[in-house]
Amino acid sequence: MTPTERTIARLPAHLRRYVVSQDYDAYTPRDQAVWRHILRQLRSHLGDKAHPVYLEGLEATGIGMERIPSLDEMNEKLAKLGWAAVSVRGFIPPAVFTELQALGVLAIAADIRTHEHIQYTPAPDIVHESAGHAPIIANARYAEYLKRCGLVGFKAIATVEDEAVFQAIRNLSVVKEDPTATQEEVNHAQARLEAATQSRRYVSESTRASRLYWWTAEYGLIGNVDNPRLYGAGLLSSIGEAKHCLTDAVKKLPLSLQCADTEYDITRMQPQLFVARDFEHLFEVLAGFEATLAWKRGGDYGLKEAIQARTVNHLVLSDGREITARMVEALPGVRPVAEGLSSALVRLEGPVMVSREGKGGSKPWPGLALVAFGAGELPERGHFKLELASGLKLRGFAVGGGEVLNLRGELDGRPVELPSVAQLFLSAGLPSVAGGPADPGAWDRWFGELTAFSEGEGEAKARANKATALHPSLAALYREVRAMRESNKLDARRLEQIAHAATDFPDDWLLKLEVGELKKARA
Repeated sequence: MTPTERTIARLPAHLRRYVVSQDYDAYTPRDQAVWRHILRQLRSHLGDKAHPVYLEGLEATGIGMERIPSLDEMNEKLAKLGWAAVSVRGFIPPAVFTELQALGVLAIAADIRTHEHIQYTPAPDIVHESAGHAPIIANARYAEYLKRCGLVGFKAIATVEDEAVFQAIRNLSVVKEDPTATQEEVNHAQARLEAATQSRRYVSESTRASRLYWWTAEYGLIGNVDNPRLYGAGLLSSIGEAKHCLTDAVKKLPLSLQCADTEYDITRMQPQLFVARDFEHLFEVLAGFEATLAWKRGGDYGLKEAIQARTVNHLVLSDGREITARMVEALPGVRPVAEGLSSALVRLEGPVMVSREGKGGSKPWPGLALVAFGAGELPERGHFKLELASGLKLRGFAVGGGEVLNLRGELDGRPVELPSVAQLFLSAGLPSVAGGPADPGAWDRWFGELTAFSEGEGEAKARANKATALHPSLAALYREVRAMRESNKLDARRLEQIAHAATDFPDDWLLKLEVGELKKARA
């Protein structure tokens, strides 16, 4: 097995579905020229402007200047740093990206930007994901921050509107990278993103986590506010951003939790950036952010976040059981049950899955479920009566396995409307409420067919259009220039002929630059 195949084999099945073959032979000579041009400029510009680990990090992670990196070569190098990389197609769901990162796996977009977008592209590409994210991993402390940041993003609760925004961003990036897209299509995609963004009822935990990640791992500066250096992947992989970010046109702010409440626009250069004192500063801000999440706070706060999100999340009960479902309503009790918890019960909409420590997800219960708070024990079978610390009284018939029939409830002398058939869980407290399924693998096994993520028709069309957009004659000239460069056999006469032929393509400045470099080397 190749290093990349070994990496993929170690991934859980629910993550492997997002991995694609790098298909190195699909990169054209012009793709290689795009890579060379960007890396040449970045290395020249960033030598004294990026974090000191940047240049050595390129070598340490298998990223050279002359050609697009092979994931196999990268994985041989990354393994020494405790990391790995897999190839993916464009934007992948945030929960997948963050889970991979928490596992120490970089998701590397297989595609590369066109030469028309060489300065900056809103779409994920191999320049950004490899030359941007990988080099700073050579610093062990920063590498640990990336993993921790991935875990925090994975645990944050996302809303139904967050999914709509993700799909709109994904669509916009595809349209902008499609050389055949009309201005009307671009305008529609932009309007879709604006509408999705405006549909948000509130700023979710997941949105705030993505902002923190954006202003640190993607667009972070480090050192002195008046003379910072670059470490964020978006800055390290964009010629335009790398030059723009240190100018007076960009406001520099000391890094703080404010970054999690600061919006960003993925389609344009950033007007402001945050400067971390050092990598330890990142952990300080991340710890402060983490403490605000339902994952850490649990209790009534966690229930409120999960209910208003309208998405599948999971409760962690006092005995360690994890209940994955969609939370729909919390009933307040007459007395507090535990610190930060005054709810008497929470209603869950099926399917409902039980697990422990993120593993062993049981066959989901298809119907309604309840979690009642307060110390108590449900009999395995037979009639039961319970009076919990919240003041809630329950009675019914236990069928077995937590299923109850003829359930009745009373709170403060008043009847409580409850489903007559339900799954019932009891818990003395609620230490945590976290985003997504507790056992993503088990959830995927049951529901993956319904939620499978695949390359959409638009993405496939855009990729095909990019592949055929290059005129065959121009492609042939690029092939010749690339062959001369790789063989180091330069034909001065033929270079002159290629330079003359290139005048037939006045918009393609990159070939002229490539020929000029070789002619200079020949001289």
